[in-house]
Amino acid sequence: MASADFARQMEGYGLTTAGILYRLPDHPAILQEYVWQAYDLAPRFPELKRFLAFWQAELEGKLYRVTVAHKDLIGPSEMRAVGSEFRLH
Repeated sequence: MASADFARQMEGYGLTTAGILYRLPDHPAILQEYVWQAYDLAPRFPELKRFLAFWQAELEGKLYRVTVAHKDLIGPSEMRAVGSEFRLH
């Protein structure tokens, strides 16, 4: 049985990395970076949007900038059916 991560990749999920710059609650003039990484669907990014909604509702650090990078790990050209199989004893 395939892993859950592999199954998600076959459904079109790719590795998404977000660099999140936010203001420190006690010192708003200072920016800090948080790096978030998960499997997500481009270009809508539902997992990232869910995380950012949580951030804005529950955390005090005000978002300044979010930079997103996404890479499909498995694409159609990388998967192909095997035409035959040979066994050697």
